[in-house]
Amino acid sequence: MKFNLEADMRLIKKLSCVLGSLAMSVLLTTACAQTDVEANIKKSIEPKLGKGVVVNSIKKTNYAGLYEVIIEDEIYYTDDKAQYLFAGKIIDLNDHHKNLTQARLESLNAVKFDELPFGLAFKQVKGDGSRKIAVFEDPNCGYCKRLRKELQSVDNITIYTFMYDILSDDSAVKSRNVWCSADPAKTWNDWMINGKPAPEAPASCTKDPHVEIIALGRKLHINGTPAMFFVDGSRIPGFAEAAAIEEKLKSVK
Repeated sequence: MKFNLEADMRLIKKLSCVLGSLAMSVLLTTACAQTDVEANIKKSIEPKLGKGVVVNSIKKTNYAGLYEVIIEDEIYYTDDKAQYLFAGKIIDLNDHHKNLTQARLESLNAVKFDELPFGLAFKQVKGDGSRKIAVFEDPNCGYCKRLRKELQSVDNITIYTFMYDILSDDSAVKSRNVWCSADPAKTWNDWMINGKPAPEAPASCTKDPHVEIIALGRKLHINGTPAMFFVDGSRIPGFAEAAAIEEKLKSVK
């Protein structure tokens, strides 16, 4: 039997193209079918959740045949027929009890640190300032005051403070007085740590970042104070002790 190497190579190429096209076709068909399932789940589940509830997204997970349901900034799970809704954490027992739900939330809530509008914040530099965090705080927040005291013992750090006035009617007034002071970082610490009120803002101070920070906080799904953001985009929602902050800073790349 004679072989024609050139002809054989052409045949192999044709077969490769055909098989590649078939594989691509199967992948596209599968993806389209999955999209249809997710769309059907969304259409089915929204009316069952009550008036005004909006499902942000539906996504097939890699575990237990569940579908991820995101409503506002919360994660739930459902089956492929949207008969049941699960609220809780998915723990991977084969991966050091990894909290898959928490990992997913952190991924969804990650921010691009360098793109934060730092012009809306005031800055405090301690030591060489090499480590950076952004903190959202309300002047009437008790846990924010506790956090400020903890931050006193964290060195070599730059703290960007966004005054996120969401707790009391006078929060915005207190924050404006701080913003309009000669040294906002010092004035803020005087109030949060020592209880010394900021002097009343002068009439000449006509601009503060209150409206912009409220909009930013909503965009970042910040539902309470304090909230700390790190350069890797991760966050700590709520109060943390100095030791936990140090540990977090060491882990950030």
